[in-house]
Amino acid sequence: MDKLDTVLQHPRDQITEIIRRIYNAKLTTTSGGNISIRDNEGNIWVTPSAIDKGSLQRKDIVCVKADGSIHGHYKPSSEFPFHKAIYEVRPDIKAIIHAHPPALVSFSIVRRLPNMNIIPQAKKICGPIGYAPYAIPGGEELGQKIAAEFNKGFDAVIMENHGCVLGGTDLKDAFVRFETLEFSARTIINASTIGDPSYLHDKQIEAFESQVPEEFPEMNTIKHTEKELSLRRHISNLVRRSCRQGLMISSYGTVSARWEGNNFLITPRNIPRWEMGLEDIVQIVDGKRERSKLPSRAIRVHQQIYKENPHINSIILTQPQHIMAYGVSGNKLDVRTIPESWIFLQDIPMVEFGKQFSDANEMAKLFTPDTPAVIIKNDSIIVTGDKLLQTFDRLEVAEFSARSLIMGHPLGTLVPINDDQIDDLRKKFLS
Repeated sequence: MDKLDTVLQHPRDQITEIIRRIYNAKLTTTSGGNISIRDNEGNIWVTPSAIDKGSLQRKDIVCVKADGSIHGHYKPSSEFPFHKAIYEVRPDIKAIIHAHPPALVSFSIVRRLPNMNIIPQAKKICGPIGYAPYAIPGGEELGQKIAAEFNKGFDAVIMENHGCVLGGTDLKDAFVRFETLEFSARTIINASTIGDPSYLHDKQIEAFESQVPEEFPEMNTIKHTEKELSLRRHISNLVRRSCRQGLMISSYGTVSARWEGNNFLITPRNIPRWEMGLEDIVQIVDGKRERSKLPSRAIRVHQQIYKENPHINSIILTQPQHIMAYGVSGNKLDVRTIPESWIFLQDIPMVEFGKQFSDANEMAKLFTPDTPAVIIKNDSIIVTGDKLLQTFDRLEVAEFSARSLIMGHPLGTLVPINDDQIDDLRKKFLS
């Protein structure tokens, strides 16, 4: 089941869906990590002990009843004691994720907490981060130490020399927090490889969060043509593909495509990107929005880009982890790495954080046939193109380039393609 519905979907299905997503994203190992859900009757559904996370099935999920009896084919996770301890001190928490994602483990073994001011949404989603001192896995002491941190009000806790544990009002909420925390940690590590991360001030984040996008009036009627429905499906597929490829996370990212004239389709706000369906996409016609739907907060800059640039028919705004290393360090992302990168992207300018909201008109003017992408510091990259697939391809190429540059940084001096070679590429491919 692609779309997680915490009301209609059984806890077994929720857990198997999310553990599969975590495993496929390489955020846990075959034997590592565990997930639980507490239902309205006080029963705790939890992943089993010592069962392959890559092939877990709904029948494998164990139910520990409120009376302590165990129902299932296997024993509950060896870390069940700390799940139970968290639920006892935090009645508001209904789901828990524990895993050993590489970046957060890195922080745990250097005894540091990631600074959540690295990107705008992290502080709101993750909140302040707790820190649980080391204790033997599966023991009562570990449960007490972790529960003590949750009892202080933390929803995310780094476990010393171990990993992380996160709680949520439901499993979807816990997963968004987990994914955002690991992404933030990776961004800090990647940025530290090439320079020094720059963090947002609290006032900048507060101003970002208080930005209330101008609400477009609702349209009275809506029409679905063959082209419009095809665009919806293409947008939905590319959002999920972006999530699978590590180019987008649940908590941030916008995709839009021009439909007719300056009318376009755009992804919604407040819906995790993994969960977005065809019906969630918002139609914008003559400056009006589809009834009862809220478009992305970035709608104004998308609208202005289409108005200013008739050659642009699709836009992706997102936070790939390697590109964001450049966005948070302020270092120039020089895509003169291989011919394909420069041909697809040429030079990528960088603008200050918040410009996408404060000056959408000026942002839109930065995009030209020779400048298809722009980085916004501590926020995102905006990539444009004709067809959606071309825009997605450019995004992938930019992220691959950033990754290659970061990997090459410890090896020695990076030598870009020189100006004469760029002139040759321009004459052959762009003239």
